[in-house]
Amino acid sequence: MAYGWEGERVRLAPLDADRHLENYLVWLNDPEVTEWLLIGDFPLTRLIERDWFERAERGSGDQIHFAIETLDGLHIGTSGLHDIDYRHGTCATGTIIGTKELWGKGLGTDATRVRARYAFEVLGLRVMTSSVLDGNERSLRMQQAAGYEVVGRIPGRYWKRGAYRDEILTCLTRERWELLSSNLQSNV
Repeated sequence: MAYGWEGERVRLAPLDADRHLENYLVWLNDPEVTEWLLIGDFPLTRLIERDWFERAERGSGDQIHFAIETLDGLHIGTSGLHDIDYRHGTCATGTIIGTKELWGKGLGTDATRVRARYAFEVLGLRVMTSSVLDGNERSLRMQQAAGYEVVGRIPGRYWKRGAYRDEILTCLTRERWELLSSNLQSNV
C-alpha cells in the first residue's frame, strides 16, 4: 500500500509509533548516529520517546514530522519541518538517516528534495532554513545536493562532545528549488 510523499528512492510517511518507535530508540541512543546532532548525549528512554511520539502523531500547527522509508517500506530515518510560520512562509528543517549502512547513498538527499516539494507545493512556504555543525560534511553535502546554500556561520554556537562548534546556516528558497527542479526535469 503506497502512502505518503514519494521521491525517486524514498517515501516520507506519517509517523506511527507501532512501526517507527523502536528504530528511533536505537538511532537516538547510538553515539555514531548522534555525533553531529544536538540530541543524543543523554540516554533517551522509551518513556521519553513514546511521549514525544504521541505529541508528534497528534500533530501541531507548526511542526510536521515524517518517517523516511525506502519505497519498499524499510524505515531508515526521519525528516521534519519545524517552527512553521505560515504568515511569513518559513520553516526550519532537519533530517536524520539512522540506518548507518545506507549513509552516503543519496537517500537523505532524495528525502530532503521530497520534503522541499511538500513544503513549497503543498504548504505554500517560500523559505526553508537548516544548519549543520562545522565538521558534519556528510550532512552539508546532502543539503547542498538538495539545493540548500550556505548563508552564514555562528562561531562556537554549540557545545558538542568536547568542543564548541560553529553552526553553519543554510537556506533553500522556493525560487531556487523551482529552478533546480526544472533543471532536473529537463535533464531527464
